[in-house]
Parts: sequence; structure tokens; C-alpha cells
Amino acid sequence: MVNKTAFTITFLILSSLSIYSQTVISKYAGEFMAIGVGARALGMGGAYAAIANDVTSGYYNPAGLANLNYPQIALMHAEQFGNLVNYDYAGVAIPYGTDMSFGISAMRLAVDGIPDTRDALVVRGTTQRLTDIKDTRAGINSDLVTEFSDQDWAFYLTFAKRHADDFYYGVNVKIIKRDIAEYGAWGVGFDVGALYTPVENLFIGANLQDITTTLVAWNTGRNELISPTAKIGAAYMVEFLGGKITPALDFDVRFENRKFASNFNVGPVSFDMHAGFEYNFKNLFAIRAGYNDVKQFTLGAGVRLPKLNIDYSFARFNYSKNERLDDTHRISLILTLEEARFLRLGL
Repeated sequence: MVNKTAFTITFLILSSLSIYSQTVISKYAGEFMAIGVGARALGMGGAYAAIANDVTSGYYNPAGLANLNYPQIALMHAEQFGNLVNYDYAGVAIPYGTDMSFGISAMRLAVDGIPDTRDALVVRGTTQRLTDIKDTRAGINSDLVTEFSDQDWAFYLTFAKRHADDFYYGVNVKIIKRDIAEYGAWGVGFDVGALYTPVENLFIGANLQDITTTLVAWNTGRNELISPTAKIGAAYMVEFLGGKITPALDFDVRFENRKFASNFNVGPVSFDMHAGFEYNFKNLFAIRAGYNDVKQFTLGAGVRLPKLNIDYSFARFNYSKNERLDDTHRISLILTLEEARFLRLGL
């Protein structure tokens, strides 16, 4: 069922690329960048805009990168919906001077081994090619079926600064590369983020993604525009059972007229919710749970070793009352170069 669905979606995408040169506002042109990174955040349903404080901040809120006092390296691998979709992430962040940080990160989403039957339509029992699938003689010659891949890449270049003890800001430059069969596209976008702590243990964050409207230009002449998205979140940390519990709530505000595809909408403006919490016991281990924008309940756990954080998250998605896609498991690692020679200046 999943493979059939993936093939149908791919066929529709290929068909759309044959349209004559045009520029359109596309609802889902940047959807592959909305999946999320880092098993810690994903275990909390992606509610991370206000508490982003590690290398994955380059994705969730670039301002959060200013929290770093040591360099960090992150890696994540996930197989979405079983092993149908491969999803990988890597990031590096470095504190600079007394109040700045720089980072670079990359995401790759890929579906490999998609059957390509465009040149395999023939008169049954022969090798005579056909172009009309409605022809009563039409059949598929399996020897002529080839394969192709669908690959989406996004690279983030991040800058963050501590403007004051209670206010940080940051910016992303995003470079997008998309490939499906022989078609390809490039795009460039910008994000602007901020973190504010009005009182102790209360965190407010905002990330304005694709703030200038991101253009994705295909080699077919078709141009797709990714509309801005405002990610707004809040979190509050309290002492609990010898550790700390942090509930968090985010909203993705979009202007794409998604209506029924969103949690709720007001005219063309849609709202998608991320909710989660984390219980961290003395910075040794953590447990997490959440609910994300695609109506998945998530669970997660993490353990902190010397210089190394290991995190895991789990998500299940039911697409009908009695059927569901394969479970999604994600594991991520964050290595912190926690040595005196790498400590941020002034600390």
C-alpha cells in the first residue's frame, strides 16, 4: 500500500513538471524541510522553537545557537514509515568570541528504487513502444522498467548573537537542491529567529522561515515559491522529583490556504500545533513525549555520557481508522567538545 502510494505521488510530481514555464505559489514545495531534526526535539513533537539550545537550533530557531559555549557536532538517521524513506541530518556549530556562534547543517530526504515505466509501455507480447496507456493493446514490458530516485537536500548556514542576557537573535541562509529522475531544481531562502527570557525559566521563541518567500527554480522552467512560515513557541521549566520538567508548545502559522490539511485555520491562515514535554533527571537521562503537526503521538528518551548525548524518538501514524503506516524510529548523536581550549571566550 505504501509503495503504491509513493509511486502515485511520484507520477503526479513528474506530470506536473511537464507544465510550461510558470511561477506558482506551491503549498508543499518546502514540505520536506518541515519533518524536523534531532531525536530530542522530535520526541517532544517538534515543540522546540523556545528551548532550542544545541546544534540543532540551526533548524528550529537560529537564535538558539547562541546558547552554545562549546563546539558541537550532530548526526541523525531515520527511516520514515519503515524503510520507505531515508532521512539523514548532520550539523556542526562553533561559538565565536564572547557572544556569537556559527553553524552549518545539511538534511537529505530520499526515496530510492522508484520504478520508471515511462519507456516500458508496449504492445503486449512485442517490443513496439506505445504512448497511449488507454490503447487496448497496451502492456508493460518488465525488461524496459528502470529505476530512479527522488532526493531533496537542504543546507543551512547559521549565525547567532547574544544581544543581551535575556535576548538572542539569529539568521539562516538556506540552499535547496531537489532532484527527481532527470529533473532538478535549486533554491535559496532566509530564516530569522529570536529567543527571549522575560522571567527566569520562561522561554519564548520565534522563527520566521522563508521570510522573503523562497524561490525554487526547476530546470523545466517551472518556478515554485515557498511562502513564509512563522514558528512561535513557549516553554517553562520547573523543578520536579529531583529533576526538571519542561512543557513546551509551538504553533506553525502558514499563509498557504491549507484549510483542512491543518489543525485549524482562519481563512487562508492555517495553524499547526506541536506540544511536548521533557523530564530531565540531573542532566543524566531524560524521557519525552509529544504530539506533532501531522497528528502523531511521539515518545523519546535520551542519555548523557561524557561529551556525548544519545537520543531516540518514536512516532506512529494512522492514516485511516484501521490502517497505519510503519512506525518511524529516529536516533541522533550530539558530540560536545567540552574542553577548556574550546570554551567560549569570556567564560
